[in-house]
Amino acid sequence: QVQLVESGGGLVQAGGSLRLSCKVSGGTFSMYILSWYRQTPGKEREFVAGIGGSNDFAAYEDSVKGRFTVSRDITKQTVDLEMKGLKPEDTAVYYCAVDLDGQSPEDYWGKGTLVIVSS
Repeated sequence: QVQLVESGGGLVQAGGSLRLSCKVSGGTFSMYILSWYRQTPGKEREFVAGIGGSNDFAAYEDSVKGRFTVSRDITKQTVDLEMKGLKPEDTAVYYCAVDLDGQSPEDYWGKGTLVIVSS
């Protein structure tokens, strides 16, 4: 089984930064496609960023391009999301997800970590 545990959420002022981390256990971490999603009450869960199994590609939702950076750390077995220039509309629960075979939908999800950006 694959387990994902997010951390790093919290309260930050607009324009500030946070670094989220997702600890992945089980299976072969280096082979997974890893993604971040976010969700707010009454809204659909949306894709935020993803990174390929070999760090060979990264994809971002348009609203976070240039502000967020996704990366993986093979040694620490984590996928991280560096968030800069945070805006109130970034407020959401952020979830880590793993795609084991490169096919949609995602195969495993973490429980989420809350990010609140105050204006």
